[in-house]
Amino acid sequence: GVLSSDVLSLHPTGEPMRTVNVKDGYALQLAVKLGFHVAIITGGRTEAVRKRFAGLGIEDIYMGSCVKIHDYRDFRDKHGLKDEQILYMGDDVPDIEVMRECGLPCCPRDAAAEVKQVALYISHQDGGYGCGRDVIEQILKSQGKWMNGDAFGW
Repeated sequence: GVLSSDVLSLHPTGEPMRTVNVKDGYALQLAVKLGFHVAIITGGRTEAVRKRFAGLGIEDIYMGSCVKIHDYRDFRDKHGLKDEQILYMGDDVPDIEVMRECGLPCCPRDAAAEVKQVALYISHQDGGYGCGRDVIEQILKSQGKWMNGDAFGW
């Protein structure tokens, strides 16, 4: 994953359990607070994932996404965005179609080789270990928004 590691623990009920990175969460909520449209597009279906990202202020959460390009286009059109305005971070083959369409395709260091071939930026962090924070931090720094007054709280 991008915001979780590739390893899943299984709950006794069979439900997959994911771990998430607190620093990724901080950067995501800051981006939302600063007015960025943020979406989560995941093949996962666990309610814990929805609750985690909704708690960070993310409204566009696409769960059980079988063909991610459909949800990507829904998000883009819903917010009146152009492809070149969108950064997308993916880590495996189901993400490639979206990465070919968006303006800034990114991936974690441990992404599949095919994904790395499409990415314009490869994070120095692995999925679930701060790659989301890395990308958001770089974007906000480039826009002079990283260490502003909004940065010092959750």
